[in-house]
Amino acid sequence: MIVVDSNIVAYLYLPGECTAAAEALLERDPSWSAPLLWRSEFRGILAGYMRRGNLTFQQAHDLQSEAEDLLAGAEYALDSLSVLELVRDSECSAYDCEFVALAMKLATKLVTMDGKLLRTFPGIAVALSAD
Repeated sequence: MIVVDSNIVAYLYLPGECTAAAEALLERDPSWSAPLLWRSEFRGILAGYMRRGNLTFQQAHDLQSEAEDLLAGAEYALDSLSVLELVRDSECSAYDCEFVALAMKLATKLVTMDGKLLRTFPGIAVALSAD
């Protein structure tokens, strides 16, 4: 099991330069997890695509549903204390610290492309790679 941030989910479902790496990650480790927050963040990404005319409403809804199916049973609520402690001890946002807190709680890695997370939490955050 790994924790993935919302952008990794987006890379999987929205074709781009990181899609192949996200697909390879899913092939290598199909057990993805995330804090419940991922849903709102992914909806925000989809909203941007809709507003730019890159997705229809129906396409965005279908992608959200597909992503929710992928993460079904592997979404977690986190206690505020663990998230706020990470915020206090870093310069990362509370949103980003939710993903780190979940990886710590599950004793696994957080896969991300967020440079600040990769620098701040090198023992937990790992970069998405194609291999």
